Parts: sequence; C-alpha cells; structure tokens
Amino acid sequence: MKQVTQTLRTGEINIADVPVPALQDSFVLVRNTASVISAGTEKTKIDMGKKNLLQKAQARPDLVKQVINKLKTEGISKTLQTVSTRLNAPSPLGYSSAGEVVAVGGLVEGIRPGDRVACGGAGYANHAEFAAVPKNLVVRIPDGVTDEEAAFTTLGSIALQGVRLAEPKLGETFLVLGLGLLEQIAVQLLRANGCHVIGTDLDPELVKLSETYGATGLQPGSDVINACKELTSGHGVDGVLVCAGTSSNQPIELCGEVTREKGRVVVVGAVRMDIPREDYFKKEISVVISRSYGPGRYDPVYEEGGHDYPLSYVRFTEQRNMQTFLELIAQKKLDIQSLITHRYSLEQAGEAYALIEGQKREPYLGIVLNYLEGKGEAKGAAKAGTGSSVITLQPKPVDKSKLGLSFYGAGNYATASLLPILKNETGIEFRGLVTASGRTAQGVADQFGFSFCAGNYSDVLGDETDAVLVTTRHDTHASAVVAALEAGKHVYVEKPLGLTVEELASVHQAYGKAKDRQVMVGFNRRFAPLTTVVNSHFSGVKSPLVINIRTNAGAIPMDHWIQDPKLGGGRMIGEGCHFVDLASALANSLPVSVYAVGTAKPGKSALLNDNLVITLTFANGSIACITYTADGSKAIEKEYVEVFGGGRSAIIHDFKQAVLFSGDLDKNHKKLPAQDKGQKTMLQTWLAGLKSGTPSVSYECLMANSLATILAVESMTTGMPVKVDLSVLG
Repeated sequence: MKQVTQTLRTGEINIADVPVPALQDSFVLVRNTASVISAGTEKTKIDMGKKNLLQKAQARPDLVKQVINKLKTEGISKTLQTVSTRLNAPSPLGYSSAGEVVAVGGLVEGIRPGDRVACGGAGYANHAEFAAVPKNLVVRIPDGVTDEEAAFTTLGSIALQGVRLAEPKLGETFLVLGLGLLEQIAVQLLRANGCHVIGTDLDPELVKLSETYGATGLQPGSDVINACKELTSGHGVDGVLVCAGTSSNQPIELCGEVTREKGRVVVVGAVRMDIPREDYFKKEISVVISRSYGPGRYDPVYEEGGHDYPLSYVRFTEQRNMQTFLELIAQKKLDIQSLITHRYSLEQAGEAYALIEGQKREPYLGIVLNYLEGKGEAKGAAKAGTGSSVITLQPKPVDKSKLGLSFYGAGNYATASLLPILKNETGIEFRGLVTASGRTAQGVADQFGFSFCAGNYSDVLGDETDAVLVTTRHDTHASAVVAALEAGKHVYVEKPLGLTVEELASVHQAYGKAKDRQVMVGFNRRFAPLTTVVNSHFSGVKSPLVINIRTNAGAIPMDHWIQDPKLGGGRMIGEGCHFVDLASALANSLPVSVYAVGTAKPGKSALLNDNLVITLTFANGSIACITYTADGSKAIEKEYVEVFGGGRSAIIHDFKQAVLFSGDLDKNHKKLPAQDKGQKTMLQTWLAGLKSGTPSVSYECLMANSLATILAVESMTTGMPVKVDLSVLG
C-alpha cells in the first residue's frame, strides 16, 4: 500500500510502498477513503525535519541531553549509529481519516466489515491506503455524513474538547483567538451552544469566514480589548479559547485583560504561557490546558488496550467526543464542507505539503487527501482485503550458501544494537522484515538491505528464511518462538523468552518437536568482555562462588508498556532476567531454587515490583544475590557486580571496568574504552553455533534461567523459596 512519510533527517516528504498493517485483537483494519492534513501540526513536524542538526539540537535540548548520556555510557560509535538510524527512519504523517472497515479484531464490539468509520490517533489514522486503528479511536459514520466530512473528526474532537473545558452556557460571550481550521470549528460549536462569539485573526479572510458562522469578527489591527468590553457591557468576555500557535506571550496577556472576573481561559494551541499574575489574580481567572481529543488521550490502557472509561464517571471520552462531532454534522449544526479549500489524491500529497510550506502562494484551510478514486482496490491489498502485502525491495536470487536472517520487529533496540552489528557480518543475508504496524518496515528494510518487508509474521517463515530474530514487545515473544520452531526455523528472541510458566511450557513443547532447531535468548551480558575476564579469573576454582549483582535501574513511568502486566510483564521479568542469566554464567551452573522479596508500595503488585532482592542457589553450590532497584540515584553506576571464591575476588563496574583480586595484595584492572554489554559477541557466537550445529548456550540453561525469573515473582507472592525444575513445563 501507499503511505505518506517524512524523513526526520531532511524533512523530505515521500510516498512509500509499505506493508498493510497487521490486525490485532482490539484493532480495526480500515481502507481509507479520505484523510485531512493538519496544517499546523504537520508543518511544525516538517519544519523541524528541515532544520540542520545544530538547529534540531537547539529546538530539542531534551533529546541532546539523552544523546550526551548515551555517549558517556556507550561510546561515540554506538551513539552515532543510534542517532543516524532514528534520523533516517521514515515517520508517518496524519492523524485524522475516514474509510471502510475491512476486518475487525476478535475483541472489537459494534463494528463490522463494510461499516464506514472515522479514525483518529497519531501513528494510526495516517495518510495511507490502509490503517490499523485501536477500537476506542474508531467511530461509525452516521447516514448523511460524507467520508470527507468524517475525515475531520479528530480535528473536530480537539476543538470540541476545548469547548467542553470552557463550559459554555447559553447567552455567554467567548473570544476565539486565531481563526484557523480548528478555530472555525470551535466558533461553530460555541454558536451551537447558544453563545455569542468574537473572533480575531491576522488573516482578514479568516475573520470574514468566521462571520458566516455567526461570529462577530475583529479584523487585524482592531482594538480587541475595547471591542470585548463594548460587546459585554464592560464586564469582559466569559471565556477565551486560545487556539493560535505562537511563541509570543501576547495571547495570554490579552486573555487577562479581556476576561471577566472568574472567567475561563482554555489553551488549545501551543502558545507561550508566562501568566501575568496581576490580572489573573485579581479576577481569579481559571486557566485550563486542553489535552487533545479528550479523556483517554495518551493513556495506553484506553487507546491501545481498548479499555473504555465508564460513561457514568467519564461522560465524554475521546471516542465519545468523536461520536458527538459526527452527530453534530449529521444534525446540520456544523458546516464542514465550507472549510474544505483543497482536495488532492494520495499521489498528489507532495503538492499538498508544498501548499502548507508556502511553496505555493495561495490561501488554504481544510486540505483533504482522497483515496481509491477510479482505482478499484488499493494497491497492496490481499484478495479479501485483510491480508498483508509483501513489498520486494531488492529483487535477487536467494543465496543458499548464506544464512538467511529475517526479523520480526524493528524497534529501537533492534535498529541500534542488533542490525548494525549483523549488517557487517559475512556469510549472512537479510531476507524479510515484519513490524506490527507496517509503517516502519519499509524504511528500516531499505536502510539495512533486506530483500523484502511485510506485514504478517507468517510472511517471513517461508523457505527463504533460515533463522528468525524476534524483537517485538514481550507479550508476543513466546508465540513467535513457537511459530518459528513449528516452521522449522532457528530462532533468536530478545528477552524475556516468555511472561508466564504456561508460555514457557508452549515453547518447551515446540522445541521438543523441532529436532535440531536452535533457540537463543538475548541474554547478552554473559558474553560481555568483562564477564569473560572474570570467568577466566575464577577458572580452576573448585569451591562454590558467592555472587552479588546490584542493578540501579532507574524509574520508568507507570504508563510505559513494560509496566503493563500483559504487554511487558513488569521489570523483573522484562529486565531482571538479564541478571539471573548473568549470575548463572558467572556461577557456571544452573539455578535450582529462587527466593525473592520486594518492597511494599501502593500500586506495586509483585508482578510490577521494581524494588526487590533475589537470592539464587545453583546446582554446584554457588549462591547469588541480585538487588534490583528503581529508586536509586542516577549519580552512581547502573550495574555493579561482585564475585568471591577460592581466595579470589572480582568487581565489574557497569561493564566498563573490571578489577581482579588474588590473595592479599594482587590487583589487576581491565578498562574498556566504552561500555560493552556483549551484544556483538553474543550475535557472532550465535551465528557460529548455527553454522556449526552446536548452540552457543544450551537450551536447558536458557530455559532454566527464564523459568527462575518467572518463579522469582511467584516467590514474592508466597513469601517462600521456589524450586526451579524444568519438569513443570511438561
């Protein structure tokens, strides 16, 4: 299918061939018929892309700080690779569209194939022939509303949420600052609420347009303060909607002067907000910032998980705002057709963006992209419209003398830490790449030289693939490993191998039937150069080892996907598994029991506890203590490892330095130029194992350490040690 994307490095607009996005249980697959360009938001994104690197850095100091921190820990080479990958990645544009439902996920209620729907959400309702949209961001289009009108639903919901927060009452007077697309809709919404509306803008034509919707227009240069006083008998307006986008503080200052005592100011646009205390304090003016489409926005549980808020507690969510907007159009209380100034086909998207960038000198307001006109089926659709297309990027014969690698997932870790390493390895070829959304697949596949990209995991399990690398979110790992083994593929999976004992059991059973297929889990720290140094230091020691691992992990927001029990499984399972495996590698033995305790905190279940201590016993008598905390200071190193045994000791400082001790006085330092957690050696060792037929790490070891991690959470719930026994997997 075709999709409009922007290259972040240059700001260049492209119309790319990308796979149709895969359908998920709580999502709806839609064939778009129309989408609307949000001139303000999208122009800002394009302008940012066209800045040079210095200008980008000046505009986003927060990202510069992240880069500096990465330089300190991971060195210049890996940091530059990460930055380059992100800048070269295609970014989708658009967030408001309408179309026809092609297929629905199994958890979607009230929508069926063939329905006309409006769609919202950045990253979902893009300018593309097909869109996979979460069910809470999809609403049916009423009869009498055209697809073009419905394509404005997300933009209209932004205006509607601002009006709701203003709490308009019959007979009140509102000032609308700025009269662009959102503001013209806001004017109509306020008029529908029985309010008097004053509108002003720097463009006289937009002021005139607002007057056709019943506003009192104030042309550029008008005395807004006196006009508001005259029109309100000297009291001031009841409220102001600030929809303009500007770095100036003048709009906020103006609001304080024109608003009555105990009036309301609602900020919808991106404006400077240095609120002058005098006017706002004396008048006790309320200031509210409107959050996009309404309640539910930026809540992954609502948007991605599909969990609605009860209507009795949250009357108007973002989805119910979308429904209201469409109903108002159907009732003829909103005129959307008169806001459309330009229509383009998807192939003409470049002309549309030239318009908002000022390359074409003509006024514009509502810009609509239309799809499928005279084209029949959209390119890239499967026969029934529900499958995913395969996009061939580098047509060439498959070289069977080389190991064919395919990827399922292309997130930050894969593009920064795995693909750059593998790209430089000889004897391999990148075959297929699949991502859940499909929108990033083509850009990453082009960058790293894949033969094709696709939208369905099954598309990379064909004869051209020898081994699959699974780098998706945690909830898909186990099922993806099972599917790969059943298809006769070797498989590398990022940690964790599974989120539950049941998921590990499904992998265990599939592995038992897969004959000589190898499974590798991305436990890279066992391959770190300093881990190897420490293991060599204790070579020949026959007594059990005592191992202490302290991880100062730092906090992650509770709305991050890894904190979702179903998606990420919590930080112990999602990241703590690294340190269980590291302890096993240092002990050179398998875990036989695990005991864990965690701090008691409100809102932290055992599964999501990220402040805990784990003790492990190993088959050779070694013991390990793992302290994992999210509450420490960033001023100290993240990972600190101590090993004791046989009159020897060793310390690893954040995988940048190791200190070795023997006897009373001997001390040996090993310092690396940059942090190395072993990814390169891990991948090279894995590839060597595939070619030789001998796994780099035994399956029993990987499975035992994965099981011990999950059982650590069980131990926290029972307060008792738990035996690590692979027989529980069947």
